[in-house]
Amino acid sequence: MAKTIFYLASALLVTSFSPVYAQSTSQQGQTQAAQNTSQPGPTQADLKALTDARIGILKAALQLTPEQEKYWPALEEAIRARAQTRAQRIAAVAERQAQGGQVDPFELLRGRADALTQRGANLKKLADAWQPLYQSLDADQKRRLRVFAARIIPHVMDALGADRMEAYDEDDSD
Repeated sequence: MAKTIFYLASALLVTSFSPVYAQSTSQQGQTQAAQNTSQPGPTQADLKALTDARIGILKAALQLTPEQEKYWPALEEAIRARAQTRAQRIAAVAERQAQGGQVDPFELLRGRADALTQRGANLKKLADAWQPLYQSLDADQKRRLRVFAARIIPHVMDALGADRMEAYDEDDSD
């Protein structure tokens, strides 16, 4: 079963990136290529595709019943909000690094405090969205969720070079 979920995760990850790049025109592709060479790490499109893949894999792994589906939109919204906030923090750090110059340590501390406050609010929203769905899951769904959290997410994150993102953020997987 774990192999099946892993192969499903791999397939979804690979297929989720193709449409993102296929939609680009040649001029947009050249612009994105220029951004990729100047900025190491994942682009905003990569992070969005990763979030979409993670959500798709999670939903496929859980195999929700029609009764459980009513809890899904709130959870998906919380996951996306958390991912968007994280992407914004990563972009802000990259922008500060690109500007160079002196770093004000007090501004850095205040910015970190604001980021932690926002992260706490997003985590609370995520917990509030997860709780009713988790309580409705059967034993098989809970087992698949554990497999997803323990085995699939680390592989997906490694595929995009999560070690670079960890330098920007202390965030754990959803």
